[in-house]
Amino acid sequence: MKITYFVHGTTTDNEQHLATGWNDGELSEKGIQQSKELPSKLQDSDFEVVFCSDLKRAINSAELSFKGNYKIIHDKRLREANYGDWNGATASKFKNDMEKYIDTRFPNGENYKDVEKRMREFVDEMKLTYSHMAIVAHQAPQLALEVIAKGKTWQQAVAEDWRKVGAWQPGWTYEVK
Repeated sequence: MKITYFVHGTTTDNEQHLATGWNDGELSEKGIQQSKELPSKLQDSDFEVVFCSDLKRAINSAELSFKGNYKIIHDKRLREANYGDWNGATASKFKNDMEKYIDTRFPNGENYKDVEKRMREFVDEMKLTYSHMAIVAHQAPQLALEVIAKGKTWQQAVAEDWRKVGAWQPGWTYEVK
């Protein structure tokens, strides 16, 4: 199965350097514009369906980019990591030390391996039905796909995350067998 992965548009929390986590978050004006412009930047858009997280920022991004052209399905397994007590906290509180939370849960939240578990369940279920899907979601689910589809360790996925160098692109492609 082929997955084309898109991150949601920039949020007001992103602009304030906050880690939204399981809070809904609002797209900023920049994020709205990014989402509207995304379809014109796509080189690969032959997917059968668009899945998105059930958090507002991902739903709004998916609808602005794909509504009317694709069926959009919300799925809670595509949520960002639950930062627990740190949902909405300053990102610098832990984003520079994400490796610590691969196995250790955020206070009253989950860890990155919990995200991987729900992403594996989602992918295993969807590959029975679809040959090419799009996903609109968040950082942790994308890092989980790096582990699942590309065989990276969590340490590698975190260290090589495009967000560290600002290397955004209009979609990432993953092959899952």
